[in-house]
Amino acid sequence: MDFRKYLYGSALALVAASPALAQDTSVTIVLNEDLEVVEPCESSRSNIGRVLQQNIAETMVELNTANGSLMPRLAESWEAVDEDTWKFTLRDGVTFSDGSTLDAADVKHSYDRAISDQIICEIGAKFFGGMTLDFNVIDDLTFEVTSDPAQPILPLLMSTLTIVPSETPFEFMQMPVGTGAYVMTERNQGQSIVLERRDDYWGEAPEVTKATYLFRSDDAVRAAMVATGEADIVPQINEVDATNPATDFAYPNSETTYVRLDTSIAPLDDVRVRKALNMAVDREAFLGTLLPQDAVIATHMVPPSTLGVNPDLKPLAFDVDGARALLAEAKADGVPVDAEITMIARLGNFPNVTEISEALTQMWGDIGLSVNLRMTEVAEWVDLYSKPFAEDRGPSMVMAQHDNNRGDPVFSMYFKYACDGLQSGTCDEGLDQMIADATAATGEDRGPKWTEVFNKIHNDLVSDVFLFHMVGFSRVSERLDFTPTIATNSELQLSQIKFK
Repeated sequence: MDFRKYLYGSALALVAASPALAQDTSVTIVLNEDLEVVEPCESSRSNIGRVLQQNIAETMVELNTANGSLMPRLAESWEAVDEDTWKFTLRDGVTFSDGSTLDAADVKHSYDRAISDQIICEIGAKFFGGMTLDFNVIDDLTFEVTSDPAQPILPLLMSTLTIVPSETPFEFMQMPVGTGAYVMTERNQGQSIVLERRDDYWGEAPEVTKATYLFRSDDAVRAAMVATGEADIVPQINEVDATNPATDFAYPNSETTYVRLDTSIAPLDDVRVRKALNMAVDREAFLGTLLPQDAVIATHMVPPSTLGVNPDLKPLAFDVDGARALLAEAKADGVPVDAEITMIARLGNFPNVTEISEALTQMWGDIGLSVNLRMTEVAEWVDLYSKPFAEDRGPSMVMAQHDNNRGDPVFSMYFKYACDGLQSGTCDEGLDQMIADATAATGEDRGPKWTEVFNKIHNDLVSDVFLFHMVGFSRVSERLDFTPTIATNSELQLSQIKFK
């Protein structure tokens, strides 16, 4: 007998029969940024949403980004009572990871917490600013929401509110509690986060039993980790690394890059200076170099598919001499155009963010402005980007990226442009009224009113330096059945990942 063949055959039989050697249903996901907080009400921020959104913390309603329809999640159904009020019915038997049962009081508490000035949640500021919602709890599974002004897209708004238990304090959570299929079992600040599947999840059990999230700022390193088998998914890689058709995906990205201008401080309070900043940027030079050729030059804060977008808006033409002339005119009128302006950008925010920020700084220097680039980690960047702004701040600009994949400008305009918007560098009472009117508009009136808002921001106020609607690239291990979508940038649902 050939004992080598015998031993080899026996080994194969043991492998086939051993439960311990069954298919590995854990995944490793490598992200470009750490999570400085693990708070569900901050899930609208892409680095946090990719881990928490719909994995740990779920929403009442879920947007189907493929066709724009709304799907039940924690709410089983909803209906309009009148033009101001909507009625929602919750699923029965849903529990949080701490064992408590979901009820209507939890939803009300989640909203109250999201809009509270005690913790300043981005979800509250981004999605529910400029309106008041009054929750009427009818019974454990039923509640009504009355909005002022009326919100005709209230069910869509409820697709943004992450639900936490009523016992959750008004402070950021360290170990998040939610109704999702996963619970956080490990967090090593700056190194890793581990989610494990719950046995008592209310819905269908996902195939992924465990997800480990690692953080690597270098684009090439992240891409290589999938190639070497160290990781399974990298949601964001550089276009130059997307070289393997078997693992690499280009997907439509709902992100818009722009530079937020603080228009309350000279010299940025002068529209001529803001126009000069726009005219100094050679946007075409970035395409196919530091940015993918398929990126689209932006004239709006929202993607071109959004309601009310005006396709006739064009960026101010690249014109160095014209920009210098505007600055000279402003200087002659006493505007301090020689003042140093700080440009704040976020490390790892998107591929080549540092190089793009450096190029912009050089372009502005070419027209005679003094711009000092300051690259920051995400926690410091958020503080500088969001109100309250420091009273002793000098003139500043913030390189930012904004995600609106939900099809309506209401998710962007108050947050980014109203006088009280959390991340607004603009204050114009006329614009505030226009935003309020568009927010409350219904039917065929809604789109044209948002168009008027976009026109005023772009043509009259020149509030920002719009840059690009971005294109995303991801790398996915061949052992997985998963295709990135427009939602991948802001959330990565583990339940959508299958194994081949």
